[in-house]
Amino acid sequence: MRPPDSIRRILATSLTALLALPLAALPAAASGERPTDRDPRGIRLERLDRGLVAVPSDEGVFLSWRLLGDEVTGHGDAGMTGADFRVYRDGRRIATVTDSTNYRDPGGTAASEYRVAPVVRGREGRRSAPATPWVESFHDLPLKKPADGVTPAGEAYTYEANDLSVGDVDGDGRYEYVVKWYPSNAKDVSQRGYTGNTYLDTYELDGTLRWRLDLGVNIRSGAHYTQFLVYDLDGDGRSELMLKTAPGTKAIRYGAGGRVVSERYVTMPRADVKAGHSHDDDHRMSAADYFDHVVRMFERWHEHPEVRAGRWPATLEQAFGIEPRHSYPLSHDDAVELATYFVDTYAPSRSGNNRLREFEGFVLTGPEYLSVFDGATGEELQTIPYKPGRDDDGLLWGDYAMSRIEPGNRVDRYLASVAYLDGERPSAIFARGYYTRATLVAYDWNGHRLKEVWYADSGHVPMANPFNAAPHGVPGSDPEYADLTTQGFHSMSAADVDGDGRQEVVYGAATIDDDGDLLYSSFAEAPPQSNVPGQNVRLGHGDAMHVGDFDPDRPGLEIWTVHEGGASAPYGWALRDAATGEVIHGGYSGVDTGRGMVGDIDPAVRGVETWSSMPPDQQVQAGLWSARGEHLGRNAPGTNMSIRWAADMTTQIVNGSGAQAPTVDDWRRGRLLTADGAVTNNGTKGNPGLVADVFGDWREELLVRTADSSALRIFVSTEVTGRKLYTLMHDAQYRVEVARQQTAYNQPAYPSFYFGSDIDWSKVPVPRVK
Repeated sequence: MRPPDSIRRILATSLTALLALPLAALPAAASGERPTDRDPRGIRLERLDRGLVAVPSDEGVFLSWRLLGDEVTGHGDAGMTGADFRVYRDGRRIATVTDSTNYRDPGGTAASEYRVAPVVRGREGRRSAPATPWVESFHDLPLKKPADGVTPAGEAYTYEANDLSVGDVDGDGRYEYVVKWYPSNAKDVSQRGYTGNTYLDTYELDGTLRWRLDLGVNIRSGAHYTQFLVYDLDGDGRSELMLKTAPGTKAIRYGAGGRVVSERYVTMPRADVKAGHSHDDDHRMSAADYFDHVVRMFERWHEHPEVRAGRWPATLEQAFGIEPRHSYPLSHDDAVELATYFVDTYAPSRSGNNRLREFEGFVLTGPEYLSVFDGATGEELQTIPYKPGRDDDGLLWGDYAMSRIEPGNRVDRYLASVAYLDGERPSAIFARGYYTRATLVAYDWNGHRLKEVWYADSGHVPMANPFNAAPHGVPGSDPEYADLTTQGFHSMSAADVDGDGRQEVVYGAATIDDDGDLLYSSFAEAPPQSNVPGQNVRLGHGDAMHVGDFDPDRPGLEIWTVHEGGASAPYGWALRDAATGEVIHGGYSGVDTGRGMVGDIDPAVRGVETWSSMPPDQQVQAGLWSARGEHLGRNAPGTNMSIRWAADMTTQIVNGSGAQAPTVDDWRRGRLLTADGAVTNNGTKGNPGLVADVFGDWREELLVRTADSSALRIFVSTEVTGRKLYTLMHDAQYRVEVARQQTAYNQPAYPSFYFGSDIDWSKVPVPRVK
């Protein structure tokens, strides 16, 4: 529970926010109980301030601010109706804006001070907080880089800022910025070697560091390990931080001048303390540790439940296909002999990549937790065991079954998202696994305790031999969720796919209904040129997924996905009906189609265009497609990240990777921005830290790190638009998509309505925000 001073702080900040935002509705009480009927007052979203920013440009000072969701009353020819705005410079009104929420002041100077005020039925509301022009055409948020480190193998590493998220952690209506720090030796879950610790920092816009979370040595650094949710989950007006932790995870709080005020480890469950675990534990394995781990696994082979049930070979010799050598239970020496054979002979014979003598730096044992932290202070609010546990090092998950043996790979794939499962309150969704066993668990947070809402688990896939099997595409052992296996992606979305007012969880090529049932799992008949012609097979796993209203002439939402199943998958790319999972149109590629993107890049084409990365087989008709399935040509934009930057509501693409400066490029007009001095993240994926509508009008901001990670650099589109739309953060689907953008392979956020140059304003929902 929060101590009394925290409670007083909540009341104070909530009252401040209420006074500053008279048009915002009060939040519902966070009782933790879910109502049987949806509250007609609306969905619970953040109480944001006006978000006014002033950006210098060659033609004057560009101003941009928010239209809040609860200020919208209907639709007009140029956008949403509701509040108009008066613009003040140095206390004098200089303009009244009715058709947008931006303005360019040709008479503005670096010393000018601006405010805006809503006008409803001729009456002026409270003026915004003042804003003065940025010094540059961007804003730098100073960052404090963690100290360098050295691995147990003697390898030095440094730090750079990576993904980030936003949330109002203190209830003042302004976003704070949660930045993830990666060590230079961060690795994919399938790559060998030690990594440094992962850190999460919470900053004010001026660079004030509130607190830092050190995840410790027992959380490996890489894209698939740390998915963090920043969201107001209990309705108190302040965002929490929720993520996977472990022994050794600690929160560091800072005071004035950057002074450390406190350092506190997460609370270990009593059972773990009683079992002898402590925050000094280091579960990272050296190569020698891993070999010993295999020996212990072999010594207990006869006790494994799958062996005892007769589903796996009774002896390891049978599993490896060699002559019997030993009696069981194995002696220690016999287990060492078989472990040596497995590591030095059997594994390398299956793949040259199986260099298990070099396998080190992985965390395959030890406790795993899910923790909730106060977003403002870093105070730990609750820690529970992570569900489900890993069970083992991946043997049951198929990590030893395929030609490439990858202990700890399929078992340590994590996803996270937020979903309004009841149509009004946010729930946290955490997932583990997607290649074989697939699991998802939904939690509510009432400010004191986590409450499990539902749990979906495909069960492990049956394998006759865990050391030689093809576990992908095989149904799981649970009869209800068996078809979840192999359908998950490297991201996970939440959207109301069936139009019932409640959000579902789009888990790649399958979707979980709001009540936790399996809504559908998408299958299709494999084409004649595949290696499984005529068979009804899963669409399967892929790297990129996009959920939104992409065809304005079709009812409901669509899902655009690319797939890596190659010759065993029915499609390399596909557009599906989000309500049923049925394929609307798609194409077979026969190879791993690794990238895909959507966006209204050509206003002459009706709807949103879709495209995928180009397969090497030039016979495949890849490239650019209309929402209706018309092939528009083989040339297509990049697939790193999209951004809504232009005044006409078309979509632009963020390009650049490695040491290249990120650019914002328009398919027709060319380059609109070069973010000099900044770089993107995650290697060739070229992801910005975040793309989201964090302040100003409905356009998205580009948030990238400087090349030396000394600052987070924020860019704003300064094109004046005559289109009036409420902040995208007051669309529930877009807001939860922003919260999950940092998950694994970063994908853009999409609103619940059709967003394009040919938008029909009458079909844009009027938000019901409470």
